[in-house]
Amino acid sequence: MKKITSLLLLLCFVCLWAEAQEKKNESVQAIAFNKEAFDLLNLNYPGLEKVKDACNNGNMEDATRFLLDYYRMRKGVVNPAVDLKNISVSKTDQQWADDALKHTFFAHKGYLPAYNYGEDINWQYWPVKDNELRWQLHRHKWFTPMGKVYQITKDEKYAKEWIYQYLDWIKKNPLKQISLDAYEIYDLEGVAGIAENVRFAWRPLETSHRLQDQINQFTLFVESPSFTPSFLTEFLVNYRRHADHILHNYSKEGNHLLFEAQRMLYAGAFFPEFKEAATWRKSGIDILNREIKKQIYDDGGQYELDLGYHVGCIEIFNKALLMADANGFRNDFPESYVVTIKKMIDFSMNLRFPDYSSPCFSDARQGSRQAEINNFKKWSEQFPDDESLRYFATQGEEGKLPQYLSKGFATTGFFAFRNGWKEDATVMILKAGPQGEWHCQPDNGTFELWFNGKNLFPDSGSYVYGGDDEVQKQRDWFRQTAVHNTLTLDNKDLETTQSVARLWNPEGDVPVLVTENPGYKGLKHRRSVFFVDNSYFVIVDEAIGNAEGTVNLHYQLAEGEVKIDKNSSRVITDYPGESNVLLQCFSPKGTEMIEEEGWYSLLYRERAKRPAIAFNIDKKSGTPVRYVTVIYPQKKVDTSMKISARIKKAMEDKLEVEVKIDGKKCTLKYQL
Repeated sequence: MKKITSLLLLLCFVCLWAEAQEKKNESVQAIAFNKEAFDLLNLNYPGLEKVKDACNNGNMEDATRFLLDYYRMRKGVVNPAVDLKNISVSKTDQQWADDALKHTFFAHKGYLPAYNYGEDINWQYWPVKDNELRWQLHRHKWFTPMGKVYQITKDEKYAKEWIYQYLDWIKKNPLKQISLDAYEIYDLEGVAGIAENVRFAWRPLETSHRLQDQINQFTLFVESPSFTPSFLTEFLVNYRRHADHILHNYSKEGNHLLFEAQRMLYAGAFFPEFKEAATWRKSGIDILNREIKKQIYDDGGQYELDLGYHVGCIEIFNKALLMADANGFRNDFPESYVVTIKKMIDFSMNLRFPDYSSPCFSDARQGSRQAEINNFKKWSEQFPDDESLRYFATQGEEGKLPQYLSKGFATTGFFAFRNGWKEDATVMILKAGPQGEWHCQPDNGTFELWFNGKNLFPDSGSYVYGGDDEVQKQRDWFRQTAVHNTLTLDNKDLETTQSVARLWNPEGDVPVLVTENPGYKGLKHRRSVFFVDNSYFVIVDEAIGNAEGTVNLHYQLAEGEVKIDKNSSRVITDYPGESNVLLQCFSPKGTEMIEEEGWYSLLYRERAKRPAIAFNIDKKSGTPVRYVTVIYPQKKVDTSMKISARIKKAMEDKLEVEVKIDGKKCTLKYQL
């Protein structure tokens, strides 16, 4: 009896599912052509003669059919992102495509398994009040994988479902006008009702994602029998709606503006039949040519001061060139544009560790090793004469290592001390630059330190971006100055992030960096870093000014076992393998060494607990506070090592420090 009941229930489910599918098919087939599409097209465009004649004769059904025939046979327009002769489907592509058939949509890597949005798709479903989760739902990341799977299998269910979801999204997410500022607000009570949905569904960045990806979907699906002439007209009307929306609502600045401009270029290049196509393309090109001068400093760094978004911006500028090359308008970009891209690549190459990773300063997240190698492969093809790029692209099989080691970028405030380029090297990368935009954090003075295959002082990262109070609280914790390897006053965030490099000398017996940041009202932080014997670091931190309060010097280590000796202000790591560090701080009497809460995040919504310490001392008005910290990387720390350090001379323009390691004395100094 139970078996019969189960079978009946299963049969009932199958019938309901089949009925739902049939309704979908009927709704897709029942689409009436949208006459507006023909008002948007330049019917004098070469190849549209039959379409024009049919329109002039009032035969719109023939016109829609001729228009689809045109696009299926069109020559001379290239989509460099899709090669129909070389389609491959990864396991991830397959999963996203198959999940999408059940309305389980991949929106964000930080939220897996993906959420199901219901048989009657609820595009406003918001299971976690993280803005990114809802914004990125509207990027429709699963649509292109559905197209790739369709190309491999020719299974119409993928095409039918894509068309159904595409039309369903249009129906349930109407475009209403809201202020540009409303798209980026974080106050969930500030925008409500229809406007709330618009701020997520039609934020210009998300709109631009769809604008670009719909080109790929068009390429992959246009030959499907389910891609009817009537659907084509709906597609074109919707596509123009997207482009027009961006044209009049570009983001004000930053990487968002670059993404939107590059994708408008794509729209104008791929759909030249639109009356406004030339306007879209010119708009994108003009912005990219303008912003590459504005957003990229003279040393090659992007002004958001985030090494992850920096690489993203290289990709944007290069994609624009690729589309221009493929479709015959490369001359719209001056040679200086290409020169700047090369500077950006050199910048990125130098601010990496031997495993191809870059520090997670600001909102950066760690990319995969293979993805970064693939970047170098693309860059090497773009600049084939660069031996260093070839070296990193081939993992050392070809090309040559750079002839130098340490490298600084004074304008953006990024500096790399290194004694080599290979896995066993010692590399410290510091951040101490100007006021950053958008994704920058108040972390001037911070650093990461790589030694013999391990990052010993990973940056806190960002964890999440923004949303309701709980999500915002999580973001704010990872962004605060006190969870970085730098100095604070009363554990407060820096009031000013405007560091300048007073001295950068990567050559000589002891490479040295001196940076200075105003920090707080009445307090200047000067940090001097010496790379002694190309093996260990001496850091001198000076808190100078009339401000009073508690000065805090913070250090954040990698996760794992550490031994803390508060009597000697010493920390010794006991990590597995041969990558460890001894840290000892020398400071005035009365300094308190405390253990703090420590976390770091390499990926969105992923975090790890780690040791964190601070050296606190009360500062009186006008009296400087000075610390000397010795950071000594070792394969296995020699716990018997005796270290001492003292400041012999400290003046406005000079410093002299004496350090002894097991009785061996060295004097470190600078003159500004």
